[in-house]
Amino acid sequence: MRVILADDSVLLREGLARLLEDAGHEVVAGVGDGPSLVEAVAGLRPDVAVVDVRMPPTHTDEGLRAAFEIRERVPGVGVLVLSQYVEEAYAARLVEQDGAGLGYLLKDRVSEVAGFLASLERVRAGETVFDPEVVRQMLTRTSHADPLARLTGREGEVLRCLAEGLVNAAIAKRLHVSLSTVEKHVNAIMEKLDLGRDPSYSRRVLAILRYLGG
Repeated sequence: MRVILADDSVLLREGLARLLEDAGHEVVAGVGDGPSLVEAVAGLRPDVAVVDVRMPPTHTDEGLRAAFEIRERVPGVGVLVLSQYVEEAYAARLVEQDGAGLGYLLKDRVSEVAGFLASLERVRAGETVFDPEVVRQMLTRTSHADPLARLTGREGEVLRCLAEGLVNAAIAKRLHVSLSTVEKHVNAIMEKLDLGRDPSYSRRVLAILRYLGG
C-alpha cells in the first residue's frame, strides 16, 4: 500500500518508513506538521495516512484536526492515528466520526510489528481499529459514569433546590409535593450518589458539592 507518515520526530518517521518498506509497502511522503500532511494527502492520494496526534506548533491536537480535514477533503484515504498515551477525549472525538477506514493506536503497538501491519491493512480495507487499551479505559469510564446520571428528573429538581440552599419544606412548597415525598427523594439522591451515613460529614453538603462538580 502507499502510505504517508506524519510525525514531527524524524527518527520515528524513519523507523516507521523502514518497517513499512521492509514489509513491501511504499512510503510516498513523510511530514512533520498538520498542514503539510493535508497538502501531501490531497496531492499524492495515499491508501493510508499514519498520523501522530500531537504535532507542531502547540503539540496538542494538530494531528487529530488534520485527520478530520483529510477525511472531509479526501474521504477515500484511511487514517491511522498514533498517540503516546491513552487520550480519551481524542479517542471519543474519533468515535463520533464515521468509523470507516479509521484507527487509533498507542505508539507502543508499533513495536508489535505483525499487529501494527495488520491494523494498517484493516484501516486500508475500510475497517475501524481501536487500540485494546483505549477501548478498555473508555469502557471503564463508561461503567463508572457520573452518578448524577442515575437520578430521575424529579430527583434532579430536588438536588437543584438543595444546591440553592432550600430546606425540605421549602422544596415541597416549590415543587407542589408533600414533605414526605421530598424526604423520599432526598434519601434516594443520597443512595444513588453513594453518600454513606458517616456522622463526620453532612450528606446534604456532599450531595450539593457533587451536583456543583458535575
